Order: sequence, then structure tokens, then C-alpha cells
Amino acid sequence: MSDFYGFDTYAPHEIAERVENVGVAKARLPFISLAMLGMLAGAFIGMGAMYFTLVTSDATLGFAAARVLGGVAFSLGLVLVIVAGAELFTGNNLIAMAWAEGKVSTFEVLRNWAIVCAANFVGAAGLAVIVFFSGHLGMNGGAVALQAVKIAAAKAALPGVEAFYLGVMCNILVCMAVWMAFAGRSVIDKAIAIVFPISAFVAAGFEHSIANMYFFPIAILQQAYYPVVAPGVELIDAAHMLRNLAFVIAGNIVGGSALVALVYHIVYRRSATAKPKDRK
Repeated sequence: MSDFYGFDTYAPHEIAERVENVGVAKARLPFISLAMLGMLAGAFIGMGAMYFTLVTSDATLGFAAARVLGGVAFSLGLVLVIVAGAELFTGNNLIAMAWAEGKVSTFEVLRNWAIVCAANFVGAAGLAVIVFFSGHLGMNGGAVALQAVKIAAAKAALPGVEAFYLGVMCNILVCMAVWMAFAGRSVIDKAIAIVFPISAFVAAGFEHSIANMYFFPIAILQQAYYPVVAPGVELIDAAHMLRNLAFVIAGNIVGGSALVALVYHIVYRRSATAKPKDRK
């Protein structure tokens, strides 16, 4: 009866098998499909970032309320990725499970990550351009524009080591959200599984590389065309963005691949009797 109504979920060992099999399929997607789905994912995460910026621009909200509500709003991005279908670099760090089992090569993993990460940037930055020229940042008397600049400035000011570890923490929660979404059988199951870990990482101020691919471009555009008064905020440029992304991407990879994918591989998929597998 529970199967019929969809109230049951996949058990952890079944999730591990599903993640591994999906990882194989993702690693072998044709370039054009990978690139287009990657651009969609970047745009989807950008929509979550846009929603977060709007919510947190409300000065009447207390600190905790703004962070939590903003985090729930940001969850829109991953819900779109999982339910509508797209290729997200941070979530694809789970392909490391299939790599650890020897089902995909190192080249296939790196190819997927490189193409998807670049495509995510195109999608997120492209959305930032559209949002900027739409006049959206003028909402709330220009408070949304000010908030967009403040968000990017805070990220630009992060020391590299902090950005790295904030990236590690972020992708532990992102990959756990994706992992738990694999447990669900319905859209509601997946949405609920996603909202709590995603809103937690956003509220805690962790660093998501793809979200930053939206936050930096829109702030750069705002400062270039319509500078806003933000005391103590320096001019943000591409160098700030690239520096931040270098550390955050590295942290995201460690958090998602090593601390989620490889841990669950050891727990659920590693066979003590398996022979070592050659990698190309």
C-alpha cells in the first residue's frame, strides 16, 4: 500500500547505488547536452541567489530571520535543478562515488566537472545580465541593488583559507541535499529533503561557487552602471571574483567529493574482496 501512495523512501544503501549509477550516466553525457544542462543549472541557482538578495534586502527583518528566510528562498535553485533537470557542478561532485568504484575514469570525471562548471558560469552570469538590465535591482527603493553589492563585497573580502573552508562546509550540505533528494519518490519528497540543508548552508554564510557566479557579475554590473553608496565597500572587479572562485571551488570539491561521496562509498559500496581497478 505504501508503495502505491509513494510514502516510502529509498534506503541509504539504495540511494548509494542510485547515486553511483546516475554518476556513470552523467560522466558520459554528450558535450552539447552537458553544456546546455549546465547553463540551465547556473541560471536556476542564479534565480535562487536573486530571491535570496530580494529577501535579505528588507531591513525590517532581524539578522536570524533574514538569514533563514533568505536560505529558504535560495533553496528554489536546487529544487529547480533536481526536479526540472540540470547539471550542477557542486552536486556532480557525487560522481566521485562512481569513480571510486572504478565505473568511470579520472578523465571522465574531470571532463564532466570542467564542462559543467564553465556552463554553470555562463548560465549564472547570463542570468545576472538579464536581471540587471530588467531593472529588478531598483526594487525596494534601490535596497536590492545595495544588498547585491554588499553580498559580493563581503565575499570579495574573505581570506582565501576562510573561503576554502566555507566552501567545504557548503558542499557537504549541498551534496547531502542531493543525496536525500535521491531518497524521495515524489516532488514533495525531494523539495522537503532539499530545503533544510540548503537553507542551513545559506543561513550559516557558507560559500557556494555557482551562486557566487551570479553574485559577483551582478554586483560588478551595478557598480559599473549605477554605483550605489555602500560605506566601506570597495570597487569589485573580475580579479576579486576569480580569487574567490578559486578557493571556493576547491573547497566545494573537497566537501562534496571527499567528505560525502567517498565516505558513503566506503560505507555502502566498497567491497572488501574487490580487486583493485585500473584507471585510465
